[in-house]
Amino acid sequence: MQKYTLFLLFLLSVVACKDKPPIEEEIEEQPIEANYNPTSYDLSIPDLLPEMDIPADNELTVAGVQLGRHLFFDPILSLDSTISCASCHLPELGFSDPNTVSFGVNNATGTRNAMSLVNVGFFTKGLFWDGRSQTLEEQALLPVEDHLEMNEAWPNVIEKLRRHPDYPAMFREAFGVEFRDEIDRSLATKALAQFERTLISGNSKYDQATRNEIFLEDEEVNGQQLFFFELSQQQDHPGCSHCHGGPLLTDNRFVNNGLDSVANLNDFMDKGRGIVTGNFGDNGKFRVPSLRNIALTAPYMHDGRFETLEEVLDHYASGGHMAENLDANIRPFTLTERQKQELIAFLETFTDESFVNNPNFKSPFD
Repeated sequence: MQKYTLFLLFLLSVVACKDKPPIEEEIEEQPIEANYNPTSYDLSIPDLLPEMDIPADNELTVAGVQLGRHLFFDPILSLDSTISCASCHLPELGFSDPNTVSFGVNNATGTRNAMSLVNVGFFTKGLFWDGRSQTLEEQALLPVEDHLEMNEAWPNVIEKLRRHPDYPAMFREAFGVEFRDEIDRSLATKALAQFERTLISGNSKYDQATRNEIFLEDEEVNGQQLFFFELSQQQDHPGCSHCHGGPLLTDNRFVNNGLDSVANLNDFMDKGRGIVTGNFGDNGKFRVPSLRNIALTAPYMHDGRFETLEEVLDHYASGGHMAENLDANIRPFTLTERQKQELIAFLETFTDESFVNNPNFKSPFD
C-alpha cells in the first residue's frame, strides 16, 4: 500500500510540473536600475554662426549627448565589432577620413570619401554627398546596415545594446526607458544625432580675426583677397566665396564642379544627387562641403581624388570639364605660384585647434 501511495504522489508531482511554466517565464523583466532626471545640454554657438534647428522631439540633454558619444566611438554597431562611426570620422582630422574612400567591415571598399562632420548640425539641405538623408537622425540609420560600412542589421545592434552591462542604464538616463525592451534604433540614432550636433567649430584663426581679436599675417590677408571675390575687382579671380561664403563656408548646394569629362549626363560613373532625385540634370552633382578645418581633411572631393590643396586649386584654375549642368561659378582663372601659396595660407586659417583638441569630442573609451 505504501508503494502505491508513493507512486501516486510521484505521478501527481509530474503532472504539477507539466502545468508549471518555465522558470524564465515566471520572472518578469526587472526595471533598469538608473535614475531619469534629464538636464538640458548647454549648446554654445559662437556669435558668427547661425542658430541651429533642433527637432522638438530630440532636445539635447547631457545624458543624451554622452550616450551618443559612446555609440559614436563604439564598434558594437558593426557586424564584427571592428568599425565605429569614428573609424571614418576621426576627431583629430576634423571628423573626416584620411583614406581616399572609406573602408568597412572585412575591409570592404566604399565608393566615396567620408565627409567631415564639422558643424553638421547646421546642414539642413540634405546630408551625405548626395543629400539622401534630411536629418541627422535619418542619416545615422544608414551606415549600420550598409554592406560596405558596418554591415549589421539594426535588430542585432539593439539586442547587443539591450544585453550590454552599461548601455541600458545610459538609455534610461537619456530617454527615460524603464525596461531593456524599450531600447530601439530610434533612440540610438537620436543619441548619435545629439552628439553630432555638438560638433561645432567657430574659433579658428579666421574667426578670431573676424571678431577683431587678432590680426592675420600679410600672406593670409593676400589670400583672403583672393578667396573673397567681393574684395577684388579682378575678373580673372578664383571666386571661392561664391560657393564657400558665409559663416559655414558653404552654401549647402549640390553642384557639378567639373571633375569628370562625360559625353552626356548619363555617363557619370557616380551620378551623385541624381541617384536621389531621379532628375537627369542632377547627375554628377555633389554637396558643396564646408571649408572649415579644410587643411586637416585631405583627401578632397567626393571620391578623394585630390591629395593636396594645391591639386584642388589646379583643378579649379583649369575651369573643370564642360557639361550641361556645370556650375556657373566654375570658370578658369590664373594664379601665380606665390598667389597659390597665399590662398592656401588663408585656407589654413580655417583650422580650429580648439575644436580638434576638444576632450568632449574624443573617445570616452581612451
